[in-house]
Amino acid sequence: MPDLTFLCGAPLDIGRDLSLGRAISVGRVGPEVWTAERCFIRELHNDPGTPETSLAIARVPSGEITALHALHGVAERYLIQEGIGRVEVDGVKTEVGPGDIVLIPPGVRQRIANMGHRDLVFLCLCTPRFRPECYRDLES
Repeated sequence: MPDLTFLCGAPLDIGRDLSLGRAISVGRVGPEVWTAERCFIRELHNDPGTPETSLAIARVPSGEITALHALHGVAERYLIQEGIGRVEVDGVKTEVGPGDIVLIPPGVRQRIANMGHRDLVFLCLCTPRFRPECYRDLES
């Protein structure tokens, strides 16, 4: 798993209130969990106090394809860190690899397949923040 402390230049559970010049706690990084979406997710930041965004890291094992789904009212960006994949957004399939960024508009059908022999790892930036009630399973 890559070291993600570079994202804010400090431990991931500490932020800085620039208006007051003091450190504030903004939560803790969650554990990596296997999801019904058929991938591992670790939430890096998802706080109701900052509803504008959430950030997670996803890991899709070799040969796995995530569940076809949509996020109601939430745009998502995948920032590919490691591995080779094929993302499907609204029926359009595109090969992706390290350095690629995928924009997924709100409510659009999406999934990603790991096409390589190693884990596919990417950051998931949601705007506004991800909430479980926005998730729509399109396979059931």
